Amino acid sequence: MTNWKQIQSLVPQPGADPDFVACLAAFPQLEQAKTTPQDPVYHAEGDVWTHTQMVVRELLADPGLAALTATERETVFLAALLHDVAKCSTTVVGEDGRIGQPGHSRRGALDARLMLWEAGAPVDQREAICRLIAVHQVPFFAFADSRRGLSPEFIVRELSWQVDLHLLTLLARADMRGRICPDIASVLVNIELVREFALEEGCLRTPRRFASAETAVRYFRGAQLHPDYALHEQAGSRAIVMCGLPASGKNTWVAAHHGDLPVVSFDDARTELGLRHGQNEGAAAHHAVDKAKALLRAGQPFVWNATHLSRQMRGKTVDLCLAYGARVELVHLEASRPTLLARNRARDTTLTNAALLTLLQRWDVPLPTEAHALSLLVNEG
Repeated sequence: MTNWKQIQSLVPQPGADPDFVACLAAFPQLEQAKTTPQDPVYHAEGDVWTHTQMVVRELLADPGLAALTATERETVFLAALLHDVAKCSTTVVGEDGRIGQPGHSRRGALDARLMLWEAGAPVDQREAICRLIAVHQVPFFAFADSRRGLSPEFIVRELSWQVDLHLLTLLARADMRGRICPDIASVLVNIELVREFALEEGCLRTPRRFASAETAVRYFRGAQLHPDYALHEQAGSRAIVMCGLPASGKNTWVAAHHGDLPVVSFDDARTELGLRHGQNEGAAAHHAVDKAKALLRAGQPFVWNATHLSRQMRGKTVDLCLAYGARVELVHLEASRPTLLARNRARDTTLTNAALLTLLQRWDVPLPTEAHALSLLVNEG
């Protein structure tokens, strides 16, 4: 299995050529890119692997690359190499014969996360790569009509909390230049507009500054307010919301760091109701939510201990807490595959290792925009 040091060695020194044979050996899923077709309207160059190589070469030729740190070069190089890694699994052909790859950016972020996790990549750098992959197309259309009905200002501010916008615009430029299609010039203008607006907002290399964490949380949830004017904060609970795969060590971490606080837990709810894992999840969830509401009404600090693997599930929990004026801190724990499986075998649980591994396909690491604070922690102890 490829390790992180071997992956780092794939990144060429400034002026050197990429070793695409080594890249394919490190990431075998990219072999499928050679036979994955693309819409010739947007990719007249041909298959996904041809496009990927063109993108990587364009990135390495960009004058902006030379000023980056070694870690930044690794991050944007690997994002370019893997940006379309999921096109092979998302390709569809419409009734009109047109080829599409809906959702390939988000799926690609998950595929990259799993490969880099297996390789032992540092969590912060891994997520920087995955976040770039997830939004690599957004600068193309940020100043066009948004499918979500969002303004360009909102899009750029939100992106600045998720990625380094300088790296994102480098990646987006390479993605456009590394293809053959008719509208390259106009899309490059859109990318430059994103960059210029980020410079004006002071968020090209750092998250856009907000008057308070409360202001940021409400803004990113759609509140009509300006980042520079602080929103009044309610005196609600402090809610520490745990996230992470089963056996990632959430219970141990909570006991060590917040052992004095009440805990809302679906596992505890199942135990109290006499249910097995997967049995009558609705009843367990209802029981846990009722306990959380009581703590929120009382303004008490507490821990919400659950997997919260998807943004949708986290969103339900965070929305409930925010409705009561709570300050929400997301704590995401993870561990290596051997550690997860060893812990799970040693636990008193009905969740098998095989079932645990299927949950990896739903592993969506939280973003800083989701709560007042976010911690990404590795728990191998």
